[in-house]
Parts: sequence; C-alpha cells; structure tokens
Amino acid sequence: MHPMSLIDSVRVLGAMARVTASTVVGAVRGDLQREDVDDSARWFGHRVVDLLEVELVVTGAERVPPDRAYIYMSNHQSHLDIPMLYAALPSPTIRMLAKTELFQIPVWGRALKAAEFIEVHRGDKARARESITEAARMIRDGVSIWIAPEGTRSRTGEIGTLKKGGFHLAKDTGAPIVPVGVSGTIDILPRGGKVMQTGRRVEVTIGAPIPVEDRSVDDLAAEVRDFMISCVYR
Repeated sequence: MHPMSLIDSVRVLGAMARVTASTVVGAVRGDLQREDVDDSARWFGHRVVDLLEVELVVTGAERVPPDRAYIYMSNHQSHLDIPMLYAALPSPTIRMLAKTELFQIPVWGRALKAAEFIEVHRGDKARARESITEAARMIRDGVSIWIAPEGTRSRTGEIGTLKKGGFHLAKDTGAPIVPVGVSGTIDILPRGGKVMQTGRRVEVTIGAPIPVEDRSVDDLAAEVRDFMISCVYR
C-alpha cells in the first residue's frame, strides 16, 4: 500500500464529509435549495478528480442539450463512478438512484435524503415501485436521473445484464435516455477495495439522447448495453 494513496483516500473522505455536513446543516436550517446540492455535487466531483490526480477525459457532452430532463444510464465499475459523472455530465441538476444500504449510514443517509437522492429497495417490489414513482415525479420537475442498470458494481469491468426498471421509467415519462460509458474507475477503486489509487486515466463517453417513443424496453436495453460495451472494450 503506497502511503500517498492512503492519504489521498482520507482526503477524498474529508471532501465527502464536507459536502455531507453542509447538506445536513442546510436541511436542519430549512434553507437547503436544489441549486445548493447541484453546486456541492459538482464541487465534490471536481475535488475528487483533483485529489486523486485523475486524467478525466470526457467526450460527447455537446450531444446533450441542457434544456430538459434525461435519464442517464451508465455501466458501474466503482464507487468512484459517481464523482466522475458529476464532474463530467452536462445536465445542471442530476440526482441518482442509490441502494438502501447507503441511506442507512448515519449522517450520510440523512444528507442523501435531504439532497433528493432516491432510495432503491432491492428485493421489495412495492417499495421499489415507490422509488420509480418518486424518480418519475422528479423527472417531470426537470431533474435528470442517473441509473446504473446493471444494479451493482462490476467485479471485472465486464458489462452485466441490464435490469429493466429504468427503461420502464423512461417509457412512462417520455424522458430520453442518455447512454454513458465509464472506463478506468475500476483501476482507482475496484469493488471491495479500500484504498484509492492516484494518477489514473478515466474516460467518460456520453452518447446522444435516445428517444423512447415507439421503442420497446428490450430494444432500448440492447442499444444502451451495446453503447456501454463499445466504450469499455474499444
């Protein structure tokens, strides 16, 4: 374990704590605004890039006009996907679907709820439907949503089977799907890893929005998965 990697990992946790604290304080005071969360999320993304000396290469952002809500769908290599995507994606307001376990972490879970992140209850179909209903409400309110349709982080970087819930959400709301390929975050912090590596290259490739009208869920899922594969295995 390189000592600087450990120090940088602690610094990233410090940045996370700073964002968490400001969000909770704003929620307690009752003056937390959606724009405040947007700014904090962007700051955190760029701060992580700087702290870990990531060579972040973003292509395709110009394909996404920032004038409406989208459903972003990316492959999922690492916990580091989230700050990288906040540093890379063009939409001004993005919230993410996150597993219940993250909402159970003291203070951090409260910050996620205050920031309008959406809790996903795996294995509970009724509560999972509630999560999708909440996501649909936010999309109609102009908020873009990020989903990792694989449902979990890949252990090898290979693209897994895509779950269909996000595609049904797109069909129900009419929100275009923006496919995103993430490559390189697994080299910084693989699943099960404890220490973040520095000086790595991360590529985020953003596809053109995919209209969902007159498209089947299976067809959309196949197109999004093909895009992810083309980004990761090129």
